[in-house]
Amino acid sequence: MGEIHLVGTAHVSKNSVEDVRRAIEEFQPDVVAIELDRGRYAALKKQGSNPGVDDILKGGNFSEILIQWMLAYIQRKIGMDVGVEPGSEMIAAVEEAEKREIPIALADRDIRITLSRFWQGMSVWEKLKLIGALAGTIAGRGGDEEIDIESLAGDQDLIEMAIEEFHKFSPNGAKALIDERDAYLAHSLLRLSQKNEKVLGVVGAGHVKGITGYFKNPSTLPTFDSLVQQPKTLPWKYIIGGAFVAMFAFLLLLIGFSGVGTDVLIWAIIYWVLINGVLAAGFTLIAGGHPLSALTAFCVSWLTSLNPLLAAGWFAAIAEAKVRKPKPSDLQKIIDAQSFSEMRKVPMFKVVLVAALANVGSTIGTFAYFIFIFPILGIDPTVVLAEGFNNLISFIGSFF
Repeated sequence: MGEIHLVGTAHVSKNSVEDVRRAIEEFQPDVVAIELDRGRYAALKKQGSNPGVDDILKGGNFSEILIQWMLAYIQRKIGMDVGVEPGSEMIAAVEEAEKREIPIALADRDIRITLSRFWQGMSVWEKLKLIGALAGTIAGRGGDEEIDIESLAGDQDLIEMAIEEFHKFSPNGAKALIDERDAYLAHSLLRLSQKNEKVLGVVGAGHVKGITGYFKNPSTLPTFDSLVQQPKTLPWKYIIGGAFVAMFAFLLLLIGFSGVGTDVLIWAIIYWVLINGVLAAGFTLIAGGHPLSALTAFCVSWLTSLNPLLAAGWFAAIAEAKVRKPKPSDLQKIIDAQSFSEMRKVPMFKVVLVAALANVGSTIGTFAYFIFIFPILGIDPTVVLAEGFNNLISFIGSFF
């Protein structure tokens, strides 16, 4: 087993760049392992091809993509404030290693797996808090207090406090972003140490304690396979969607059997179309979507709300893509954006934002329908539902 030396860095720190160069020079490793996966390494080196809008639409994970872009924007904004490009210490590690002809190893988990486990693992409340926090930060509501990145990178107590706060804020999110990646990085470094005498690990300072803990107690390491599999959760999207379909059908059935009249039943259906459609279209416009995209969301929302396999945002995004014509190069423009308003002007970002918000509008519309339909129709739900249920039972009983 070879020797492993860790360098804890801050991703937007000038000092971290020098720390990495100095560590390579002094430690003279046989391999330099960096906290990147293939996708982020290619992006950092500006190599490889960016995914097109068709790839993004096929994936359908619009919320996860938006969260990734927003997190990257915030990191970049901090980097601009301190004059350091995010990932500079990783670039420095690569450049220094290449100069000395030292092999590079990509030690981190695929970002797509991390984001998937991150988003799917969080509760609804955690997701809402995260979106609110990100939106507040982007809008500049984080306060005017300056953060000393250089001090933070070298102060393990401050780092531990920050990680502890994140665990309190989002226990499931912290598990995917921090705890699981500690274990994955530890696996990667231990495997490299079996083939090399000296391994240098360049990782975020927040991972140092967790990785070191696993080195001291390898028996506590989760299995490698458990860190790369998709989390096994109940298909809540389909369960909840199916429940709403059943509720809507049962509601119409009870209204039909209640004796209030066919006109009330027809209006109940019309309001289903209107409430779902107006909110889906409205949120599409809030996202900056084209009127044709909003019209598409309006036309399909009533149907997609009845089918868990479909989403209004997907159709709205297709319409938006036809109008905006995003290009693969848009992804680099999103990465390079220096403000959120600049990011929103990029066609690909707008397509994804339209998809996400149209889905939000459609979902709110479905909830709103069940809450407000009886006051809108001007009927007493207790009377109508009770009479409809009794008449339905009598009707079924007439066959026996």
